[in-house]
Amino acid sequence: MCNRYETPEEREIERTWHVGRDQPGRWWDEVVFPRGKGVFIRRAAHDAGYRRELVTGQWGLIPWFAKAAKLPYSTNNARSEELAAKATFKQPWARGQRCIIPARSFDEPCWETGKNVWWRFRSADGQPWGLAGLWNTWIDQSSGEVHESYTMLTANADHHPLMRRMHKLDPRLPPDLQDKRSVIPLAPQVWDAWLAGTPQTAQGLFKVPEESSFAVEIPNKVAPRQVDDAQP
Repeated sequence: MCNRYETPEEREIERTWHVGRDQPGRWWDEVVFPRGKGVFIRRAAHDAGYRRELVTGQWGLIPWFAKAAKLPYSTNNARSEELAAKATFKQPWARGQRCIIPARSFDEPCWETGKNVWWRFRSADGQPWGLAGLWNTWIDQSSGEVHESYTMLTANADHHPLMRRMHKLDPRLPPDLQDKRSVIPLAPQVWDAWLAGTPQTAQGLFKVPEESSFAVEIPNKVAPRQVDDAQP
């Protein structure tokens, strides 16, 4: 799971994904927490062809059945294995509402010392991450206000040499069946396939990259607002 990440600068997003040049000024949070304002890239919703667009929305997907935009439960992360079945996410997944979440870095908690030590993950090549996500548009029936929102997908990382070290161990489960989670960084060569490919193609991209893809920092003080370690 992930409860904190940093967004790139506008010019970095424009240079990397070729979107946003017609939208002046930053209008999202530099450091994004659950229910904060972030930015994501999707296939243009009202374009018969294929074009990317940059959208600002709430980090925490608002499902179609929500009564209000402010949800009493967390939807900023979604298990990739549950997308087709879980009520909150199955409609956006069925509709192909996949997105890419630009991130300069993301943070995860390591408990190997017996205390919560936040590790920061950057891409080893110095480029921004493009993280897999789903988006949804929700309209408040009382006011007509349109709310864009998104969730960050996670994959099982029990056997990943680096990401399996994150989060608390569940004493009820064996070491190789902890269901440790990781976000899903997408390589540039699959961005278009993720946004516009078939569901089968998208499912084939639910992978955590090799350990060498990650550059790790352990800041002296990283303090996300949500410090609990519940699984998404």
